[in-house]
Amino acid sequence: MKTTEKEELKDKMNIEKIKTLGELKKSGYQSKSIKDELRDNLIENIKNKINTFQGIHGYENTVIPELERAILSRHNINLLGLRGQAKTRLARMMVTLLDEYIPVVEGSEINDDPLQPISRYAKELIKEKGDNTPISWLHRDERFAEKLATPDVTVADIIGDVDPIKAANLKLSYADDRVIHFGMIPRANRCIFVINELPDLQARIQVALFNILQEGDIQIRGFKLRLPLDMQFVFTANPEDYTNRGSIVTPLKDRIGSQILTHYPSSIEVARDITLQESRLDQSQSNTVYVPDLAKDILEQISFEARESDYIDVKSGVSARLSITAYENLMSTAERRALLNGDSHTTVRLSDFIGVIPSITGKVELVYEGEQEGAYYVANLLLESAIKTLFPEYFPKIEKLQKQDEETPYDELVSWFFNGDGFELLDDDNDVTYKSKLDSIKPLDNLIADYQPEIDPKDVYFEKEFILWGLAQFKKLSKYKFKEGTQFKDPYGSYISGL
Repeated sequence: MKTTEKEELKDKMNIEKIKTLGELKKSGYQSKSIKDELRDNLIENIKNKINTFQGIHGYENTVIPELERAILSRHNINLLGLRGQAKTRLARMMVTLLDEYIPVVEGSEINDDPLQPISRYAKELIKEKGDNTPISWLHRDERFAEKLATPDVTVADIIGDVDPIKAANLKLSYADDRVIHFGMIPRANRCIFVINELPDLQARIQVALFNILQEGDIQIRGFKLRLPLDMQFVFTANPEDYTNRGSIVTPLKDRIGSQILTHYPSSIEVARDITLQESRLDQSQSNTVYVPDLAKDILEQISFEARESDYIDVKSGVSARLSITAYENLMSTAERRALLNGDSHTTVRLSDFIGVIPSITGKVELVYEGEQEGAYYVANLLLESAIKTLFPEYFPKIEKLQKQDEETPYDELVSWFFNGDGFELLDDDNDVTYKSKLDSIKPLDNLIADYQPEIDPKDVYFEKEFILWGLAQFKKLSKYKFKEGTQFKDPYGSYISGL
């Protein structure tokens, strides 16, 4: 595979000169199977320290080495994992391992190799025109086909069938193989062909794939047809499908060379990289809204909490798309508030996380207990759990059992709330009001100074609010959400006031 623009330009100039089979032979071109293409180009990438799967995070020591081994072994591949684990993206990125251009017999439905034709059309054309047979060039971007497996997929869709209209127009008998209309797989000859959600494919359709994977030929109706197709198959499957909707039939699994297990990010750092890379943000949003690192960590921790929650079906998984769409909603929530208040710049607040709830409720499958509590309750619980998990990483840990009269770093702050009627932060407060309210709680300044002395000044107010939410999770304060905002009181305030 050519890696520089200069080499690609040279290739393009060469293929523009080669227009016939005779010219192709003179050029010294040698046919190569698609699996050999992938293997040879991967070997070059590995030797030259080129990352084939650029932009895939968290798989550097797990999935990617296994995928590279499968390609080197010339295997058909099944990527097995829960939703939102980049299975389809990995398959699509394999296109970069194909040669820049390959020659095909011009007019061929199945991308016939001019030096090794397999279709009746190509063989007859070459027999008739010889070295004058016209050829065209296929770019690697056009050598990728994808089909989502659904229960209504038929053999005719993916393999082919007799076309009665073609038979009538050409006045041919149904016994003539020229009446065949090829399906998606034959038309993807010399291409990467991806079948997503393989278990959803009916068993009889999976059986139709047997010969293609093992012998490389297809069977259509009663025709004695043998087309040694040259293909790289990549399947994706979700373990949940094996029980809920279908399964991969055993003989087909036996014919798939490598099954590779994908997984979710193992750390918040990796998850953040994925979210920031995949989020679709308008430039004006990025210019208007500043997001503290702690806010990004809380956002990712929500997904980690969801994957451990008793209210959520673990087998279904929690897609990485939850964090991506939640981040987009978080930015939009802060942007909307800035627009309402006429602020040209603003910083994300913890209260803005109310805007990510719609991104959570639509992306988690609740078990019975979760359904009983309701999606909104579960989403709020995940946010609170994320804050509770991260709080000890920034401020002193709060013990569940504490001796009476034992001093803690939070005593001054809790006492501040005992001396007042409560503290309210409205969701749509402008920046000046929001900051002045938090500045009124002097003990917050002391906590920041003592435990986050090197904090970025832009993050100060977010962490002040984070302290209040954290103390509420550890029962040092009470928190009450009302329509316009959030109220914090002393730990007994809710009982006294009847809230």
